[in-house]
Amino acid sequence: MLRRLHHEQPESFAFTSENQAWAEAQITKYPEGRQASAIIPLLWRAQEQEGWLSRPAIEHVAQMLDMDFIRALEVATFYFMFQLQPVGSVAHIQVCGTTSCMICGAEDLVAVCREKIAGQPHALSADGKFSWEEVECLGACANAPMAQIGKDYYEDLTAEQMAWIIDELAAGRVPTPGPQNGRYASEPEGGLTSLKEFESGRTAHNASVALAEQMDDTIKRIDGSEVPVLAPWHERGARHQPADPAVDLNETPVEVGEKTRYPQPGKGAEIDETGIAKQEAQAFEKGKPEPKAEPAPMQEPQEPDHEQGEGVKPALLSEARGDGPDDLKHIKGVGPKLEKKLNDLGVFHFDQIADWSPDEVQWMDENLVGFKGRVSRDGWVEQARKLAAGEDTEFSARAKKGDDD
Repeated sequence: MLRRLHHEQPESFAFTSENQAWAEAQITKYPEGRQASAIIPLLWRAQEQEGWLSRPAIEHVAQMLDMDFIRALEVATFYFMFQLQPVGSVAHIQVCGTTSCMICGAEDLVAVCREKIAGQPHALSADGKFSWEEVECLGACANAPMAQIGKDYYEDLTAEQMAWIIDELAAGRVPTPGPQNGRYASEPEGGLTSLKEFESGRTAHNASVALAEQMDDTIKRIDGSEVPVLAPWHERGARHQPADPAVDLNETPVEVGEKTRYPQPGKGAEIDETGIAKQEAQAFEKGKPEPKAEPAPMQEPQEPDHEQGEGVKPALLSEARGDGPDDLKHIKGVGPKLEKKLNDLGVFHFDQIADWSPDEVQWMDENLVGFKGRVSRDGWVEQARKLAAGEDTEFSARAKKGDDD
């Protein structure tokens, strides 16, 4: 599928102060030098804020992560979860059109979208509230046909239900996501054929639907004020400070708001003053798990300030001999980072490693922080003996060929 940036672009992009703080907090989850790993959550947050990803937004995220613009663009254009053109102000509907859904009626859902939204995918409806597209498999084949709207799946759809969902969204009401034919999850339509004991006492909705109901942010834009910034790791050594010091980074999630939710046709759910079915709220509270302690943030391994473990420390050098250090990367298991660590310890030459006794190997295995056990696991001594004698190992031959290429 050819995916390109929209022909009309805004002049600039900036996160709201709350979203900027959220984005900076996400980056602290990754070790120094690995910030690019946060590319998907940051692009997703930018899309949640604006509705779609513009070129300035992609470049802004790339700058935050110290990435080349083209690398960020590669991610944004690869995944169709990212919208590269303006979408409806209320909802963008993604109809699955792959085999299972196609067989079960996806074309009827597409026809409804063409009739009620726009004749072509990615075009805005006349009122600007909706857009749609057909996408590849969304992984809910047992509940075909289905569509993703915002964050949630609407499954077991008919053309009539799709039309009803669009009408409800247009009126400011959010239908409950999940199966639309009365199914609980993905069990056979005729009911469970095994594990029937689990039918008694189960919650009103499956976990995904219950969470969507609780969070109440299925389709709305996220400017940072509706959903608090959750960054419990911030005060535990985060590199970044929040853009707005007033933002409480340890705030707990907001409770379900006052948005009215309506029962689906034929469901007959009892609605209380907050618009949430009473039995659903009670079931969710009953089944809600105990909060888990947040894990400590990922950190780079620290060099020991003293020698650790058992074994015998091998003879080390203050600098390389003669014509300079050997290329230790020709030993299988040694990359640039580990080669530098070895040089910093005083290991520069193949013959040093070749002479290590079992006790010295044990010492090195214990003291190579971040690479413990690498020496014995990859057989460095045997490799180094051949390399010190001027011979090649199978790995070093490939490495040299790569150097020549």
